Amino acid sequence: MPPILHYRILFRGRPLKSFVFTLLLAALVSSPARAAPIRILMLGTSLTQGYGLPPGTEIPALLQAKLRASGIDARVINAGVSGDTSAGGLSRLDWSLAEQPDAAIVELGSNDALRGIPPAQTEKNLSAILAKLRAQHIPTLLLGMKAPRNLGPEYANAFDPIYPKLAKQYGASLYPFVLDGVALNPRLNQPDGLHPNAAGAKIIVDRISPNVKRLVGQVKNRHVR
Repeated sequence: MPPILHYRILFRGRPLKSFVFTLLLAALVSSPARAAPIRILMLGTSLTQGYGLPPGTEIPALLQAKLRASGIDARVINAGVSGDTSAGGLSRLDWSLAEQPDAAIVELGSNDALRGIPPAQTEKNLSAILAKLRAQHIPTLLLGMKAPRNLGPEYANAFDPIYPKLAKQYGASLYPFVLDGVALNPRLNQPDGLHPNAAGAKIIVDRISPNVKRLVGQVKNRHVR
């Protein structure tokens, strides 16, 4: 017997609207709910915030679009504040975690170096951030920074090793230098020579995206367990 005839016999005497409603309700109940996007918190400075960039060309927005284009349903939360130091990032971490991220990207320290803040203080702040993220079982990618060379070799030798040291200590992933391929290139930076332009931001995203995809993999593996 054709299926449609079977249903007519089965539901004979019931209003057609009621029959349609029953089918729709059954479909809703039996269909699995669509998984929510993976939430990635990007805690950072003006590099994250998108200083001087047109809307939609800042690093978090480009990264989100790139992930989605590769089939990863992700929401990258822009928690960048222009001029922020590692101390500022630490002070607003709890507020940022209210977003309940599944993973985090930490981009802090550049303004510490520009202001000549003692590297030991930067290390202490970044350590506290990574410790809190680890305590909450949030997989983290640490974006490294290098000190401006005009501060002298002593400062650079104390500042640059902070990132690999802390990444190893807290089990975070590391991208050694967030401005790799962009720093000091006038074609990829705004007139201030410090902030990437839209082309520079795209290069940064292209280069860090493999690390971010591995970060997403950590989130998925954790959920499978």
